[in-house]
Amino acid sequence: MNQPAIEFRRVTKSYFRGNQEVPILRDFNLSIPAGRFLAVMGPSGSGKTTILNLVAGLDRPTSGTIHAAGVTVSQQRESELARWRARHIGFVFQFYNLIPVLTAAENVELPLLLSTLAKRERTTHVQAALGLVGLSDRLHHYPRQLSGGQEQRVGIARAIVSDPTILLADEPTGNLDRSAAEAVMALLTRLHLELKKTILMVTHDPRAADYAQEILHFDKGTVS
Repeated sequence: MNQPAIEFRRVTKSYFRGNQEVPILRDFNLSIPAGRFLAVMGPSGSGKTTILNLVAGLDRPTSGTIHAAGVTVSQQRESELARWRARHIGFVFQFYNLIPVLTAAENVELPLLLSTLAKRERTTHVQAALGLVGLSDRLHHYPRQLSGGQEQRVGIARAIVSDPTILLADEPTGNLDRSAAEAVMALLTRLHLELKKTILMVTHDPRAADYAQEILHFDKGTVS
């Protein structure tokens, strides 16, 4: 039986405000098969973004185990996580997180600077990623010269340039108008269907969630 791309086993996550414990996830279980497109919805503070951070090893569970892309993420050292994350995790953010003084191509190239690829190979990967998102004619444009939808597509190109196992999308349409949002969701759907990417997406937008194969509704750290 194939191992799931992402698996939470009895995960609890709490934060502390002073001496007060604030539970975010409670005995949480989740299994996402490889190649699945899953959307997570719920009110602010329900634990949606916490799930993304736990999958990527940016946060640690209070208890329980998390497996993703072939490793037990919750048990890896920070140095191991950094290498694993660079190879297996692609991030898509609501506010793009592009560096304004870098061109589209330079922004997309950033994750590859952690790899052993030569400059010519990195250039080939960058051009392929920007071509895939329909921005071959915007390689040398700066973020200020792009529309919001184009900036988000650059962000997606950056997320996929290293051919990661898992894409984590945090409100990818939250800062876009309806037309640009639909274009971005169509692109994510294409990455899922054609490249077989496993996608875990947090969203408040029910129209964006409808593009996913499955929707989980979160409330107070549990699935409803």
